[in-house]
Amino acid sequence: MLSAILDTPPGTVVAAPSLLAGIWLSDGPAAERVGPYTRAVVSRARVAERADVRLAAEYARAGARTVARLSPATRATVLERAAVLAADRREEFARLLALELGKPVKDGRGELDRVADTLHVCAAEARRIGGDLLPVAGWARGVGNTALTYRAPAGVALAITPFNAPANLLAHKLGASFAAGNSTVVKAPPQAPAVSAALVALLLEAGAPEESVQLLHGGGDVGAALCAAPEVAVISFTGSAETGAAVARAAGAKRLVLELGGNAATIVCEDADLAEAARVCARTGYTNSGQSCISVQRVYVARECFDTFVDLLTKEVAALRVGDPLDPGTDVGSMVDERAAARVLNWATEAAGGGARITVGGTRDGATLAPTVVAGPRADADVVTREVFGALVAVLPYDSFGSVLRTCNTSRFGLQAGIFTRDLERILTAWRELEVGGLVVNGSSNFRLDHVPFGGVKDSGFGRESPRCMVEDYTVIKTLLIRGLSIWGEQ
Repeated sequence: MLSAILDTPPGTVVAAPSLLAGIWLSDGPAAERVGPYTRAVVSRARVAERADVRLAAEYARAGARTVARLSPATRATVLERAAVLAADRREEFARLLALELGKPVKDGRGELDRVADTLHVCAAEARRIGGDLLPVAGWARGVGNTALTYRAPAGVALAITPFNAPANLLAHKLGASFAAGNSTVVKAPPQAPAVSAALVALLLEAGAPEESVQLLHGGGDVGAALCAAPEVAVISFTGSAETGAAVARAAGAKRLVLELGGNAATIVCEDADLAEAARVCARTGYTNSGQSCISVQRVYVARECFDTFVDLLTKEVAALRVGDPLDPGTDVGSMVDERAAARVLNWATEAAGGGARITVGGTRDGATLAPTVVAGPRADADVVTREVFGALVAVLPYDSFGSVLRTCNTSRFGLQAGIFTRDLERILTAWRELEVGGLVVNGSSNFRLDHVPFGGVKDSGFGRESPRCMVEDYTVIKTLLIRGLSIWGEQ
């Protein structure tokens, strides 16, 4: 199936089948994905019907035992094969990402490099799964007994993935779940059905048993039904805060890992290398057209450096190459659809009406928004207070370090922040005071290592997405208590 998806001839609509109870299905109700840059149908997904959710949940529950019986070494070997396959198929995945999402192929290649890394790390974490010998004899009632624990698979995991990084975020969720020994049901994003199907097929081609994964396509109704299924033990969701709240309501009393929205701030202090900070913010503010929860959105610059920084950033952004995502030289492709691009442009226009300056960009062609810089917007402008999730960066001045930390914390989100400074005291103060899950020093908010804990606070969710943390979320601690037998001594 992997070849059938990835080797579709150019100009042909890519079939994105569902995988249900071990069978790939293409017949049935379908949804077409229109490529945001090509403005033509690029893929066609088989949409789940009502009965499919029940069948998927029941099959996963029965198949979970098969997956759990695989040794960690066997799971690790499969994941390592999958990592090699991802690297081998890098170009084909990048092309499919460009078609379905308008993501430049250079960014798609980078995402597949991360997929390979993520799967290798998941393999390593599978080999680390173990348990503990507990010090029960340290208390009087424990004397003469022995207790041990091990991490057992949770059973059935549900992975709900977003469109902006559909391959790597699915690799995190599915890879860690398989490493933990679970059967996983994947709910794919409607905007990237073929990419999702290809990654599921890749794991199976690497040797995972058919019981280990299923794939369903559809909208929020399909996701809600899967969340409510009693067979599901743990849910990993990445998406908006509003949808995350709906996931939690539908799930009820289940274990949840929610990686939600962001409104990332980057602070540029007066001792920073302004040219380097501008270069980094330009490169990381418009990657994937800014459609990342940690993309550079709010840049706060010391007032005495503000005008200089705006000029530097404007020049860097103006130099970005916008165009066909299939062109290897393109830096910025299209956004996910015209509606999203129109929304971001409208917010920029409203900010300008409130006194801000649009120093570059501020136009769009369909779903392609020219990279836009908004300088000096009001503190209550949408480009400052809401999650832009688009090709726009707002730049604002600040007067004192304490005040900018307080300003950053006014956001309802708290995922990740960046700071440019050489002052260690400021770095440690920001790490302590900023209400975020992570702080990047001498880099923008938009930097992530896939083997490092990643997640947020406040409306940015809870739980941490890195293979080690996710394996813990996807497993349960089981205890063995042996009475009347002890390695600790009898008195």
